[in-house]
Amino acid sequence: MTENPALDVYSTITVQARAEIKVKGSRFIATAIPTHSKAIAQTALEQIRSEFYDATHNCYAYRLGLGGFDFRTADDGEPSGTAGKPILFMLQKFDVSDILVVVTRYFGGIKLGVGGLARAYSDAAQEVLSKCEKVAVHRTTSVRVFCTYEDVSIVKKIIEQSAVSYESDYRDVIEFTAHVHDSEVTGFCASITTATNARAGTLIIPA
Repeated sequence: MTENPALDVYSTITVQARAEIKVKGSRFIATAIPTHSKAIAQTALEQIRSEFYDATHNCYAYRLGLGGFDFRTADDGEPSGTAGKPILFMLQKFDVSDILVVVTRYFGGIKLGVGGLARAYSDAAQEVLSKCEKVAVHRTTSVRVFCTYEDVSIVKKIIEQSAVSYESDYRDVIEFTAHVHDSEVTGFCASITTATNARAGTLIIPA
């Protein structure tokens, strides 16, 4: 019943991670932070700035939501395009969203040049992202399914094949709450109706 799983699933991280590289005396400390909104990203950024209050730069990029189309970058005083964009590129390369990566730099006294800076920020972001364990985020809609014991095996089979997860409540009438990928809801409800000759009912639960 999978119509287009790319519409329903994306990857993120759930645990903060940190990595450090050194380039010609400069320290680049990369911190990857799970974040689900701009407000959370801003709060996390302020915490990093407070932690590394004496750093030369705290550059960052974040991506939010399915596809990571809600994003932002900042060079924090570095030459334009040498920090935030390379960090964002790595987020895109690792195909993760709902994540903020801050790369903190302590200047080591040797200028790296535009190309060198971009590589350093990119490498630092790559280093921390390679340490992160990706987890799937499923965009789902909850659907209540009502059926009798006569149809429970048919209904349960469809749910187990189609739902990301579900709960059940066995009483006089059996009620399932199935969490179905957003793009599959219409097909799922139709399958339940067809397989039981409309004896089972479905109700989409508003978000």
